[in-house]
Amino acid sequence: MSASVSDATAAEVGGGGFPRFWTAQTASQVGQRFGLVALPVVAIDTLHAGTAQVGYLTAALTVCYLLIGLPAGAWVDRWSKRTTMIRAAAVRAVVLAGVPVLWAFDRLSLGWLYAIAVIVGVASVFFDVAYQSYVPFIVPDQDIERANARLESSAQISAAGGPAAAGLLLKALSAPVVIAVDAVAYVVCAGFLATVKDTEPSRREMAGGDARLTRDILAGVRFVVGNPVLRRLCVSVGVSNFFATLTMTLTPLLILRTLGLGSAVMGVVLGVGTLGGLLASLTLPKVRARFDAGVVMAVGLVLAGVSMVAFPLAGSLGGSGSAVPVALLVLGQFGMTWGAVTFNIAQVSVRQRVCPKDMLARMTASVRFVVWGSMPVAAVLAGRLGSHIGVVPCLWIGVTGACLTALPIIGMDRLVQSAAPAPDTRV
Repeated sequence: MSASVSDATAAEVGGGGFPRFWTAQTASQVGQRFGLVALPVVAIDTLHAGTAQVGYLTAALTVCYLLIGLPAGAWVDRWSKRTTMIRAAAVRAVVLAGVPVLWAFDRLSLGWLYAIAVIVGVASVFFDVAYQSYVPFIVPDQDIERANARLESSAQISAAGGPAAAGLLLKALSAPVVIAVDAVAYVVCAGFLATVKDTEPSRREMAGGDARLTRDILAGVRFVVGNPVLRRLCVSVGVSNFFATLTMTLTPLLILRTLGLGSAVMGVVLGVGTLGGLLASLTLPKVRARFDAGVVMAVGLVLAGVSMVAFPLAGSLGGSGSAVPVALLVLGQFGMTWGAVTFNIAQVSVRQRVCPKDMLARMTASVRFVVWGSMPVAAVLAGRLGSHIGVVPCLWIGVTGACLTALPIIGMDRLVQSAAPAPDTRV
């Protein structure tokens, strides 16, 4: 196939498939943001969970990356990524619909909530690995960063409106009922994904014989470890997520119990604060046109770490009146998401450029094994540590660690500039 025909095909697919994929991703993000607010409220208010139990709930959502993260990448590279996302969305819809049903029959318990969180976590592993590996199949290479910025902009709009809407709904409805919004959103997501067309080779073309799963997994791990750009990013994102999870696990307890602000205020704080992420996604293309990727990533991490100071500070000043802590929480969330989204769009785009297309899922799974695998450990530690030394002192630990996450990015520009676009390794 000639280069001109290939480019034309890619442009056609990007124009026709990407908007529908973008819509599906937006629906998924809306549901996810509702869940991030409503699930802890179900545990805390409906089931009277303690600090450690909230940590276990967060861990249940993310521990699957440690358990199946690496094989998931090898499987997704063999499967149709679009079909994988559709099935994962359907599983999450069915399982989350069980929360209001169990609650209605007075059967909902922390045990059920943990089980539901684990199943949602497993489905999320497959969805997320396929999702981050899919963009190069629906847009031309030169548009990858722009596409990622658009996807992130809708994620941040969902992050801004989702928690605020969830907080308002929580005032009128019981938290288990609000979880039903997640289920509906995932149904919408699956419906739009079913209409997307892409350039991914069929499953038969990708099979390439009966390659052993272990060999495929190790190939992905070796590629990440052997690539200096991916190796540094893996360390930086892993440390960043660990300390961010430490902070975010305790944030509902900080708002609901330490400050006594209520679920509606929590939704508004998280929603308004994440407008910083929307600003980052809208401005990143222009920022990247002026600055190298390494500089952008380092600045984003520093901004996120410094902004997190507002969380324990708000807890320390809780006695001075509700307006001051709320203002600090909003500013902190705004700055943290601005920095985190700036870093995330840049690093995901760099990863997609340096990786062969037939290894995208394995690369993504290998990175996420480290990145997301650190989150259940951080969540359990947050619950345990928060119970022993208190929520606010534990938040200060999270802030201190987050400020160190930019260190592995130092000197990254030289490595990124010397990394040529990776060829497809498929034969």
